[in-house]
Amino acid sequence: MEVNCAEECVNGCILGDKCPHLEHRQAAAKFISETSIDEMVEIAAERARRKALEAQAKYAFPNRQE
Repeated sequence: MEVNCAEECVNGCILGDKCPHLEHRQAAAKFISETSIDEMVEIAAERARRKALEAQAKYAFPNRQE
């Protein structure tokens, strides 16, 4: 049985202990339990800032192949 986790497990893993991504699920649960919401917001804000800077640099200095 092939499961598309991104679509079918949005409300939780449907395979339980047979999940092929069990290690990732455990790591995510550990991160959530050990990280405050304020830290998560800081992580997300930093990632968004970096992504915006990458996009800005991409358009400010486009790669030219001549």
